[in-house]
Amino acid sequence: MINPINVGIILSNRYRIMQELGHGGFGRTYLAEDIYRFNELCVLKEFAPQVQGSYALQKAQELFEREAGVLYKLQHSQIPSFRELFHVILNDQGYIFLVQDYVNGKNYRELLEERKRQGLLFSEQECKMLLIKLLPVIDYIHSLGVIHRDISPDNLILRTADQLPVLIDFGGVKQVAATVESQYGQQNGASIAATRLGKVGYAPDEQMQMGIVFPHSDLYALAATVLVLLTGKEPQQLIDGYTLTWNWRSHCSLSGNFGEILDKMLAYRPGDRYQVAGEVLQVLQNPIAPNLQIPATIPPPEFNTQPVPPISPLPVTQTPNKFAPLLSVMLVLIVMVGMGGVGWFAGNYWLKNFSSSNSKKIEQGKPSEQEKQDALRDRLQKLSIDGNFFVKLVDEIFYAKYPELGGKALTKEPADRDWRDRWYQVANNLLNRLENISEESRKRLGNYDISDINRWKVEVNKLNLSSRALYDLADAEFFYLFPDQPRDLNLIDLEIGQIWQAITTDKLKALQTGEKLETIKFSAKSSSKKVSEKLQPGEGKAYIARLKKGQTLQLSLDNQGKETWLSIYTPGNTQKSKALLEDSPKVNFSAQLDDTGYYEFIVVSRATSPIAYELTLNIE
Repeated sequence: MINPINVGIILSNRYRIMQELGHGGFGRTYLAEDIYRFNELCVLKEFAPQVQGSYALQKAQELFEREAGVLYKLQHSQIPSFRELFHVILNDQGYIFLVQDYVNGKNYRELLEERKRQGLLFSEQECKMLLIKLLPVIDYIHSLGVIHRDISPDNLILRTADQLPVLIDFGGVKQVAATVESQYGQQNGASIAATRLGKVGYAPDEQMQMGIVFPHSDLYALAATVLVLLTGKEPQQLIDGYTLTWNWRSHCSLSGNFGEILDKMLAYRPGDRYQVAGEVLQVLQNPIAPNLQIPATIPPPEFNTQPVPPISPLPVTQTPNKFAPLLSVMLVLIVMVGMGGVGWFAGNYWLKNFSSSNSKKIEQGKPSEQEKQDALRDRLQKLSIDGNFFVKLVDEIFYAKYPELGGKALTKEPADRDWRDRWYQVANNLLNRLENISEESRKRLGNYDISDINRWKVEVNKLNLSSRALYDLADAEFFYLFPDQPRDLNLIDLEIGQIWQAITTDKLKALQTGEKLETIKFSAKSSSKKVSEKLQPGEGKAYIARLKKGQTLQLSLDNQGKETWLSIYTPGNTQKSKALLEDSPKVNFSAQLDDTGYYEFIVVSRATSPIAYELTLNIE
């Protein structure tokens, strides 16, 4: 049957179809504009139950309305709000549509495929943060008696606005569709068998075989989703077909505690699983101290005495607690358990009053580890950087830089001495980079959160700039300091993301003071304007110019052959704001403008040496 729902059609005299987002066994999903709400975007989920007769259609409507009532009571910032349910007849076929808020972002299936194309996967730390941010949402729906039934990478969206995971596509409505077709549908004169909801491999066996669901059914699916993100493999590739157990350890390496949590969530027997989301969240946030055993040390490779290359601060798996190298093993074990577990350096950092200030030098003519530690502590104090945060950040970078360690805890033994030296090198190299950030912003490292991002958006909009312009300037410096950091990775949940937020704070202040923002004004007698600037590596500057719809803009950037990136953003007053250029190496641009207001021009340097440029705008 030909689909009667085409782009541009208006349903229920209200919803204009913009595009089809996808389709499944019970209908299609569309992106639409709500013309009653200033063309606000929303999502329409279509259900076209294959039933015959007005009675069957009426019962289908009643069942859908009952389930819609369940969705209506879900009021959570990480669940798209349900708006309404409506019924239309198209080409003598009855359709039921569920209307929900549109979530701008990519689902985790898309994010995973993007990473796989680049040879990357999700890290343990990212997956832990995903669980920590999503488990309260799942606990919320369970408290209202709602089971999602269909958690998978496809049904989790990383929202662009705040980088929070959003839970979509609840299975209850799809279960209603299955029930309707099984009870009232006819296919070749025979009743259609009831459909079990859930994706193979993601849903536990009792759900797939008998349709039985409990809160721990969602927890099973969530753990399966995490393993798919960690390994890049589908559940069928990770489950032993004979024993029905998950064999994921040959595909990824996790810290013992996290691996055990996932195993319990994925237990075959329902009674062996965590029963509620709060249990999982509690053990993730307050893990029981593991057995502190010193692993057998492996002779380190030949120590590289050359200058340390740029650190590759990729997200890595969280590592076991590391021990203070200058204290006896027994003292460290007692203190570490009492402190709840901190980093190897942090153990010494906070136990400095217990360590000997007269420890012997490792080698004649070289500073002892105590002297290295004291020097590092002094730098931290001078730079006003929190020691606890700094240790976690160095650990994140250190274990990414040396994956051959596999997260092995460093000991005080001579065999680990070279590794400890490298840890100090990573730490000092990092401090050299943090010196580029203002003291005020450095003081807040470890304490930035999403509220800062929301505040920046408000403040930068007051300058007739978008947050994209601010982020362009911040990215320029961040990726100059950390060139190996992937540009498509979500930094906010990582320790290194705190550095990006500190840099962004500085860039906002530079815009507010006018240091990195200039307004281009044309005189009454001239339609051309030229501005010039000098930039250091990683620096950038923003320009705004009030232009009119219908004008032709011609731009040229003379960068003296140096590498620059240019972005041009429209005002978004009468047309939706868009990027005419974004992070482009182009130096010439021409276009007829379709909006009136302040246009944004962002120039950033990607050169490794200072650069001077001239920017010329011509308006016709």
